Amino acid sequence: QLRLVESGGGLVQPGGSLTLTCLGSGITLDYYDLGWFRQLPGKPREEREGVSFISGWDGDTKYIDSVKGRFIISKDEHNNTVTLQMNSLQSEDTGLYYCAAGNLGGREAYIASELYEYDFWGQGTQVTVAS
Repeated sequence: QLRLVESGGGLVQPGGSLTLTCLGSGITLDYYDLGWFRQLPGKPREEREGVSFISGWDGDTKYIDSVKGRFIISKDEHNNTVTLQMNSLQSEDTGLYYCAAGNLGGREAYIASELYEYDFWGQGTQVTVAS
């Protein structure tokens, strides 16, 4: 059975750090573009915001402007995981974070970053940044 399971969320003070991990089962994550999305408070699930992405083609990465220099996405082929290291967290980072896989095989010079491009999703892990 194909599953993506996120872990690592929690409550953290502004300026703090968290590391989210997504474990794949029934799927080889390394074959896909992988992304972390978040659902911000008060926003519907359909408006999840893409945050960070890593290519299944060459491991290239992409970030939205608001997290550049603070978040790092990486993947571990051996453990079949994708990780989002989040530093210097701000209250605006509060949300339900989802990992996702899509665009099987990847594509040269392209990283999927839109909701519709991702086929497989986890259930989400809550991140709350508050003092």
